[in-house]
Amino acid sequence: MNEHQHEDHLATASILTHASREKIWDALINPDEIKQYMFGTTVASGWREGGSISWMGEHEGEAYEDTGKVLLAEPEHALHYTRYSPSSGPDTAENHHTVKIDFTSEGKDTRVTLTEDNNATEQAKTHSEKNWTQVLEGMKRYLELGH
Repeated sequence: MNEHQHEDHLATASILTHASREKIWDALINPDEIKQYMFGTTVASGWREGGSISWMGEHEGEAYEDTGKVLLAEPEHALHYTRYSPSSGPDTAENHHTVKIDFTSEGKDTRVTLTEDNNATEQAKTHSEKNWTQVLEGMKRYLELGH
């Protein structure tokens, strides 16, 4: 499949936080912290490039397990990975997404920007952006208030 097939449907979400890059990174890779802001999801990974990731949980009463692979793990700078959810259809290239989470400095704060490629339609892109915005806003609240 052409890697840019759905490039026009790239979902994007971002937050600006005064939390340290170290705390942001820990919130992205620590399973106990991820569970606090990602809808109770249990994540398992060694967070090494080429290593696997699994996300397990329950959505609307249904158990799920999504899988992926770490593409880039640069502490306090970037985390990129693939993600496949069986709920999106068969395990084929068009149902796999690449998620990129990148940090940039804005004054004393850090912007965390997430992109997810390969959204088949504008509606899928909008749905993805809504979900990822909820996750990032939840992470920001967790970092700034509850951490």
